[in-house]
Amino acid sequence: MYPFDLFALSLDLARLGLDAQVVVAERMTRLARGDVAAGVEAMRMVTEKTLALGEVNAHLASAAAAGKLDRVAPQIVALYRRKVRANRKRLRKR
Repeated sequence: MYPFDLFALSLDLARLGLDAQVVVAERMTRLARGDVAAGVEAMRMVTEKTLALGEVNAHLASAAAAGKLDRVAPQIVALYRRKVRANRKRLRKR
């Protein structure tokens, strides 16, 4: 990786971290209510995390098979950013 690639990756990771903090705060607020919607949100959260892990594993396996593990990090960060951004948007609506 070139230095500018690492800089862009670090910025993406920082944005991911900020968005993730917002999503965690929104989810904790919902889970604290303890109603049926909280249970649904908890199940959705676990399911989403499991599916995202499967996608990451698929990216890692294909990169390893192609001998390009050094280039997969930006793809994985982008995948997580899309998912976190979608959750942030969904949680903000309610």
